[in-house]
Amino acid sequence: MTLLALLSAVPVAQALGPVEQQHLLEARQMQALSFAAHIPLVCFGIAFPAMVLVMEWLGQRTGDPIYRTIARRWSRVMVALFAVGVITGTVLSFEMGVLWPNFTATFGGVFGMGFAIEGFSFFMEAIFIGIYVYGWDRLSPRAHLLSGIPIVVTGFTGSWMVIAVNAWMNHPGGFRLVDGRAVDIHPWSALFANDYLWHELIHMYIAGYIVTGFAVAAAYAVARLRGRWTRYEKTAMAVPLTIAALAAPVQLLVGDWAAREVADKQPVKLAAIEGLPRTEKGAPLHVLGWYHDGEVKFGIRFPKMLSVLAHHDPNAEVVGLDAAPPSQRPPINVVRVAFQTMVGIGTLLAALGVLVLFVRVRKRRLPDSPWFFRALAVAGPLSYVALVCGWVTTEVGRQPWVVYKIMPTNQAVTGAGGIPVGYAGLWIVYLGVAAGVVWILRRLARAPLDVPVATPVHKEA
Repeated sequence: MTLLALLSAVPVAQALGPVEQQHLLEARQMQALSFAAHIPLVCFGIAFPAMVLVMEWLGQRTGDPIYRTIARRWSRVMVALFAVGVITGTVLSFEMGVLWPNFTATFGGVFGMGFAIEGFSFFMEAIFIGIYVYGWDRLSPRAHLLSGIPIVVTGFTGSWMVIAVNAWMNHPGGFRLVDGRAVDIHPWSALFANDYLWHELIHMYIAGYIVTGFAVAAAYAVARLRGRWTRYEKTAMAVPLTIAALAAPVQLLVGDWAAREVADKQPVKLAAIEGLPRTEKGAPLHVLGWYHDGEVKFGIRFPKMLSVLAHHDPNAEVVGLDAAPPSQRPPINVVRVAFQTMVGIGTLLAALGVLVLFVRVRKRRLPDSPWFFRALAVAGPLSYVALVCGWVTTEVGRQPWVVYKIMPTNQAVTGAGGIPVGYAGLWIVYLGVAAGVVWILRRLARAPLDVPVATPVHKEA
């Protein structure tokens, strides 16, 4: 989200009054589509510049030109994805004001500072990406490497600000609401003294490295399965795969932390995630299954396990869905299926990461089975699925509130017409953007290497 788009969105928000309208579902879907298109680019913005710098640093440290070749080629991909992120991020920015005008008009003074900092981070990131990409043959090796550090820093600060706003939406504070207006606003307290922020930030930051690492490694795994396995592909896979393998098991621990925060701050969301109809002590956990008629059907039941996971106490009381009226409960099966999909994929990725680390420690190489490369090729897209499912759990699980227990989503939505037309147009735009990204990345992949490499091929693949 850019600062310009935010400033443009506020007048639009003030011009379009809050009117409950028939296109609430389309507005939600429009926002969800933009988010699903933008969030993987956020992951690359968080993690990919660091991976590029690691490759360049290895080249300077070892004197091996293969590392510099990889870093230079990856920097072109970084520019392409940053450009696409500008498109999707700008769309999201305007949607804040156009689709949810009452939310922006009421609480813009609370979260505006976060988006302003994010805007400055974006501009700084753009400047240093330009310096980095065009400075390969114009700066000294040390100066060029140093010019990439602000890209990593601004990629983090920009995402930090957006996640801070989202954490505030899930656990609002730093203001008082008087006659429908936010007063006595303390932006610093709202955004940075929010104890709901830190698990969201760390969870997302690690997810960025998982998604980026497995996505990049998956591209080279596909090349390996197609018979292209030179020293270039092997070296290019090693760094992102190792980073993802380290991050994936850690994410399970961070996820446990996040779940306990949800149990404390948003207990009805946890009840929806687990399909717990009534508040009870020693609450059971159900794996798989479908919530219907006040119970989870066809699930695998683990007695008292939900109490253990939520409070680390087998006899702890867990709040059920009966703590909120039906109108204030999220869509249970949507949240539940999304959460279980995220956890299932995350567990598989963690297991794959442990395998990679075990082989590297024991045999000082990557696994070389064709089945490993097939699994790795699938892990890339699955990591994106897990990422989206995690955000579905977070955002849909907060419903029906846009600001938790303060502003319902149907009070935030615009009363303007034309939402279905805009939704269809957005699909056309994103399909065109996706086609352009595929075309650009394929051209970059086919570009000749800067250094020659040998081409040994494993016939069994």
